[in-house]
Amino acid sequence: MKNQKTLFLPQLKEAPKVKQPKKNLANRKKPKQLEVKIRLNLKKIFLWLFIIFTGASFLFSFASVPVEDEISLSQLITDIKSEKVKEVAVEDDRLLVDYGEKKIAFSRKEPGQSLTELFRDAGIDPDAVGVVIKDTSLSKIWLEILGTFLPLALMAVFFLWLFRQARGAQEGIFSFGRSKAKLFAKGKQSVSFKDVAGVEEAKKELEEVVDFLKRPGKYRALGARTPKGVILVGPSGTGKTLLAKAVAGEAGVPFFSMAGSEFMEMLVGVGASRVRDLFNNAKKASPAIIFIDEIDAIGRQRGTGFAGGHDEREQTLNQILVEMDGFNPNDNVIVLAATNRGDLLDPALLRPGRFDRRVVLDMPDIEDRQAILGIHARGKPFVQGLDWERVAKRTVGFSGADLENMLNEAAISAAREARKAIEMKDIEEAALKVKLGPEKKRLQSEDDRKMTAYHEGGHAVVTYNLPHMDPVHRISIVSRGIAMGFTMIPPKKDRYNETQSHLLETVASLLGGRAAEEVVFKEFTAGGASDIDKATSIARQMVVNLGMSALGPIYLGPQIDISEWGRSWIEPVHLSSEMQAGVDKEIRKIISDCYQKALEIVKQNREKLDKVAEALLKKETLEEEEFEKIMKPEKAKIKKSN
Repeated sequence: MKNQKTLFLPQLKEAPKVKQPKKNLANRKKPKQLEVKIRLNLKKIFLWLFIIFTGASFLFSFASVPVEDEISLSQLITDIKSEKVKEVAVEDDRLLVDYGEKKIAFSRKEPGQSLTELFRDAGIDPDAVGVVIKDTSLSKIWLEILGTFLPLALMAVFFLWLFRQARGAQEGIFSFGRSKAKLFAKGKQSVSFKDVAGVEEAKKELEEVVDFLKRPGKYRALGARTPKGVILVGPSGTGKTLLAKAVAGEAGVPFFSMAGSEFMEMLVGVGASRVRDLFNNAKKASPAIIFIDEIDAIGRQRGTGFAGGHDEREQTLNQILVEMDGFNPNDNVIVLAATNRGDLLDPALLRPGRFDRRVVLDMPDIEDRQAILGIHARGKPFVQGLDWERVAKRTVGFSGADLENMLNEAAISAAREARKAIEMKDIEEAALKVKLGPEKKRLQSEDDRKMTAYHEGGHAVVTYNLPHMDPVHRISIVSRGIAMGFTMIPPKKDRYNETQSHLLETVASLLGGRAAEEVVFKEFTAGGASDIDKATSIARQMVVNLGMSALGPIYLGPQIDISEWGRSWIEPVHLSSEMQAGVDKEIRKIISDCYQKALEIVKQNREKLDKVAEALLKKETLEEEEFEKIMKPEKAKIKKSN
């Protein structure tokens, strides 16, 4: 259906076929045959004319080419007197002399001179020599015709081609304002609500919209009006476009799909014209659904007028506002939009009467992930007894797109090893590949491997001895992406809130690698740069945004002000030098206290740290069970320092 302008509505799809008489069929096919002939002639006419001209020139020139070298006229007369010549063929002023035995020579006579008189003057009996007169008038006529009309024909065809090109360009200019929306009729989209999991609230909202269009009577009986629009907001990969495809598959009405960027063109006013054309088509086909993907491309907040009132994007947005809730109401036309930047949209676009419903899609929780895994596992062979609940627990923070990609990578891994079923190790490796990247077998020196082993072991040992931290799932010194090694600490359950204790322990866990380097090597490496960055960011948020410091519950970040007209300003932070010094002091205190705690844990568990590092140097990767065997019998309980 892409790039087609013809609209096929559902009611036309199932229309009965009527058998037409042969005469009508023949008449109906004539315009199509004529169009094909014109198209073929225009494409090949230059080639045919070139072939005809070249062939004719070659044919006429071939007849005048001598077979042997040219002889003089006196030599010809001498040969005739010696009775060596059998026949002379005359072509205007050219003479082809046949000596017999397939020997032919070429000679010339004076223009207008008679060959008979020439023979008589030379004392030769004309009847003694066979003379053949060849008529070349026809070839002259053809050459004159080709020389006169062929250039004219080529010029005519060239100008006709230019005219068609200009007409096509003109039609293209006038078609800029037409909508490029793709129409999905009923049955044209195979995705349905059964293929969507993990977003039950959003599915319910959209199921009501589809049901309203299919059976509007039961809603209007209670005074309910048609929702003007539904906007889907959420991070990338949470299923916004998939839900739109499901609506297209479930709806028994025309579904117009268009991306926000497709409204914008180089010419001013094209976006607004396409909006009008899109809504006009939807009104004609109502009840209908319009889907605008990535609406933030045209629906961003309008500025303060620096670009003037003729900004193309602003005109397009204004036209959408008018079409959704203008003077002429849109009955039975619902607008469905999706974006992952809902904070950038204009307030006038989000008010009731335009987008009546705002559906927020979050990252899936453990139950949602298990349901999503069940959908994407269709058609893939897995080993018996695979623990999907364990997979769901190990994929905290994965979006629906991440889970689909993970299972696809797992299938590729199993196929690479020529196995017929996907195993748990394939899924584990795929999860790491999606989040951290593929393994990189870098050539590292023994010193580098030892430093990396102690660094990652420091993270693991410190995390193990903190009471509020989740268990360590995997430790590895295998390079992935830009990291020389990694320590995985996935949460045991989805966490929707953070406490001060857990944030402080997270900072201490991040600094565990640096603490291990100081205790073991009395030296620091550059491998802890990202850990320090994350730890400092958490400490700054605790002080500036969350009020978790001695400064008290004060918000010290930038102020965002949204006026009643929908315009927003971000005011810079206005802090006195004393307050800014206090902020820096509290951040430094948090980092220092957490680092001292990490140092204390590493020193108390130095023997276990050595064992963990030795195991990493030997095996490169330690799973949770292997790490627990080294750290047992029990966790060392570290009391919180005041």
